[in-house]
Amino acid sequence: MTITSNFQANLATLPAIDAIDALELVSSTGAVVARLENRPGTAGSVRVYHALLKEFGEINQAAAQRGLEIYAEHVADARANPGKHPNIDRLFPIAEQGVPALQVSLFANTAG
Repeated sequence: MTITSNFQANLATLPAIDAIDALELVSSTGAVVARLENRPGTAGSVRVYHALLKEFGEINQAAAQRGLEIYAEHVADARANPGKHPNIDRLFPIAEQGVPALQVSLFANTAG
């Protein structure tokens, strides 16, 4: 995957998530850190985290660094406005401080 400086361009290169209803990010202690629904407003992040799972098997330091690259121009806004972009904020300590990896649980779309 070629990473650009544009989030939408990067997003277009990621695997489709049509069959995914949601995903959960799980800490090393087994606690659910976040649940991301495949719906407007969070579908892009579901697509990013799903792609990271497929490539790295978990959200480890390398995956978090790649995630920040994928989020591109939104990373600067996230740094300037902590809490505005929680799905980006979550990657900073993993990428930059070596915080333990997150596991990802997928929930399939059962509609249809």
